[in-house]
Amino acid sequence: MPHEAALLKEQFGTVDDRVARLNTRYKNHSATSILELALRDAELGRIALVSSFGAESVVLLHMLSVMKPDTPVVFIDTQMLFQETIDYQLELIDKLDLRDVRRIQPAPARVAQIDPDGTLNQRDTDACCDLRKTVPLQQAMDGFDAWITGRKRFQAGTRSTLDFFENELDTRIKINPLAHWAPEDVKEYMINNRLPRHPLVAKGYPSIGCAPCTSPVKEGEDPRAGRWRGQEKIECGIHFVDGKMVRGPLPVPEQNTNAEKGDAA
Repeated sequence: MPHEAALLKEQFGTVDDRVARLNTRYKNHSATSILELALRDAELGRIALVSSFGAESVVLLHMLSVMKPDTPVVFIDTQMLFQETIDYQLELIDKLDLRDVRRIQPAPARVAQIDPDGTLNQRDTDACCDLRKTVPLQQAMDGFDAWITGRKRFQAGTRSTLDFFENELDTRIKINPLAHWAPEDVKEYMINNRLPRHPLVAKGYPSIGCAPCTSPVKEGEDPRAGRWRGQEKIECGIHFVDGKMVRGPLPVPEQNTNAEKGDAA
C-alpha cells in the first residue's frame, strides 16, 4: 500500500499545489476557524501540533483541546529545559485534557557520544540545538504530513509575510493559524479564557527556551533578547526558511537587522 504522503500527492497534487489552494481557501478566515477546518481538511493528511509549552503556547493548546483534544502534541524535551517548563507542561496536560502529548528526547547514545558532560551548549550552540531539538523533531515528524506552529508575523521581520500554510521542503505543510495575530490578541485570548501563564513570564522571561541559553529580558528590550544572549545565533533549527532547513544562525539581511529567534508554539 502506498505511503500516505504518496496518496496525498496522487489525490491532491504536490505540497506546493496544496499550500497555494489552502492559502486561497482560508485567506479570510480567523485563527480559530483555520485551525478547526484544517484539522479535518483531507488535503493536510496526518496533523500534529509541535509545542514548546512556552510563554504563548497555551493559546494553541487550548484551541486544540476544545476542537480535537486527541490530536498528537509533540513536545521536545531537550533535557536542558527549566523545571518550570516541565511542571507547566504537566499542568496544562491535566487542565486542558490533552490526550496524546508525545514527549520526545534526544537519543541517549547520541548524547553520550556528542555531549557526555552536558556542556556542548557552551562550546557550540548550533550543534547542541541540532542534537537536542532538530534531529529528534525530524524523527518524530516522519509520521505526519502537516504540523501546527505558533509563529506570528509580528515576531520578527523575517516573519512579516508569513502565510497560514507553508511548504516545508516539499515534504509536509506547516500550519500557522496565529500568523496575523498581534501581541494584544494573544494577551486577550489568554485573559478571556482564564488560561494559566508560564511561571517564568512573571520573572522576566517573555520567550523561553533551554535554561542555559535563556536569560531574563529587561524593560524595553526585544522580547526575544534573552535567547542566546550575546551571540549571533538567531534560530534553533526546527523551522525552515525559503524552503531550506535552518541548522544554525541565519545571515541577517543588510536591509533588516531584526533578529528572529524561533519558537515552535
